[in-house]
Amino acid sequence: MVAAEPTEEKVNNLINPPSYSNYDELDADEDRVVNLDHGDPTMYEKYWEKEGDKTTVVISGWQSMSYFSDVKNLCWFLEPTLGKEVIRLHNVVGNAITEGRHIVVGTGSTQLFQAALYALSFGQSAQPISVVSATPYYSFYRQVIEYLKSGLYKWVGDTANFSEDGPYIELITSPNNPDGFMRQPVVNGSGGMLIHDFAYYWPQYTPITSPGDHDIMLFTVSKTTGHAGMRIGWALVKDDEVAKRMTKFIELSSIGVSKDSQLRAAKILQAVSNSCDNTGDFQNRENFFENSHHLIEDRWKQLRAAVKQSRMFSTPEFPPAFCTYTNRTFKTQPAFAWLKCESEAEDCESFLRKHKVLTRGGKHFGMSPQYVRISMLDRESNFNLFIKRLSTMHS
Repeated sequence: MVAAEPTEEKVNNLINPPSYSNYDELDADEDRVVNLDHGDPTMYEKYWEKEGDKTTVVISGWQSMSYFSDVKNLCWFLEPTLGKEVIRLHNVVGNAITEGRHIVVGTGSTQLFQAALYALSFGQSAQPISVVSATPYYSFYRQVIEYLKSGLYKWVGDTANFSEDGPYIELITSPNNPDGFMRQPVVNGSGGMLIHDFAYYWPQYTPITSPGDHDIMLFTVSKTTGHAGMRIGWALVKDDEVAKRMTKFIELSSIGVSKDSQLRAAKILQAVSNSCDNTGDFQNRENFFENSHHLIEDRWKQLRAAVKQSRMFSTPEFPPAFCTYTNRTFKTQPAFAWLKCESEAEDCESFLRKHKVLTRGGKHFGMSPQYVRISMLDRESNFNLFIKRLSTMHS
């Protein structure tokens, strides 16, 4: 039997779900499934919609035709304008040292993660190098490594189960995905090579306490500005040879990175930096990080209130810290909520699914199924409906 074609109205609601000003308006959507499994950062749409043409990019048909961007640069497919705006934004926020680093651009931090694994493991050992990360670890790490089945490296998993023997690669996500805590290396062995994933080290999510100063640091436009569909990330790499091998990996896998996406990313990052500059022509701009910070802060207040009302769940508590960017003290407010079922429900993911809320269970992160990861960055309509349902769950 052939399924009926979705109506134009249903398709439009999937692409642009209706927004709601209060919970009473949600009653008509009681049967709708709320998918908070993925970290799709559609929360940022409203800010960029208000920005209007400030981020519009026009590319003529004759532009961006060559494979090459700057043949003098180690990363020869990096658009100079993007490199310039990456450095400017890090200097504005103070979350990473760019001096003495190579910028390697990739198709999101996903490709850069694979490039870094290749660069660090190439020629190191006759046996696959162990890759470890403390639990709860980002679920995608394990999926990518096991999917690729590389002979250069292998997934070992939790650092607690790792016995140091020869070279290894440790993955440090800080703030961590899924639980939001700041992370430091755990193994600290003499043969260790580190990859620091700083996708969420921005002031809307966590206090910027000091600039990152590590050998390999990964960032992504997806979680910085919300433009996940642009598929642009960048790595700040200290070692020349590692940067060359990362560049080679991207060359072999995709012959560079889309110039069009890079030019758009440069325009977006420029707009963010401009919004932080309250002088000259940029006065009275709405600061992107301030706007995003307050929005996520409000969502966390709603979540904690719903959790308290339900009395079935718990969420992590984060210590306050002084942020050098905002010049004030606040607590981390992660892009994901690490929710634990404190009731008799042993499988929190299945329990929430019965209430038409899709999440990612703890087993994917090396943890108990009592935990789930929930995106805090979805559209307002989905988040409000989730909060309403969560606050009324009692069994």
